[in-house]
Amino acid sequence: MATIQNFEELDIWKKARELSKQIYNISRNGDFSKDFALKDQIRRASGSVMDNIAEGFERDGNREFIQFLAFAKGSCGELLSQLYRAKDQEYINDSKFTEIYDETISIGKMIAGLINHLQKSEFKGNKFKNN
Repeated sequence: MATIQNFEELDIWKKARELSKQIYNISRNGDFSKDFALKDQIRRASGSVMDNIAEGFERDGNREFIQFLAFAKGSCGELLSQLYRAKDQEYINDSKFTEIYDETISIGKMIAGLINHLQKSEFKGNKFKNN
């Protein structure tokens, strides 16, 4: 089995990156682009998902990775709440809401699965390898 060498190889990070791109795309148009508070907050939350996955991976220890994955999962929840605000303000339509909502839920489940895997793993991280 191949070992992942960098966070860019993680499917979960790739999906989070795509999600962030979607958020930036929908928030740059129309009235959404003028609601600076919500636009900035939803962009930060979507970026936080991918950033925390990357930062946790780079810590080289499973305990820290799990901690940062928990932060990323929390950011998924924040993003979902902000999506509702965007929908309620009619910045996004039902179809776009459902598409992004479903993707965010999927990423949250992937994060939970990775956390579960890491918690059961005997490998504790690269910084704990015997030299």
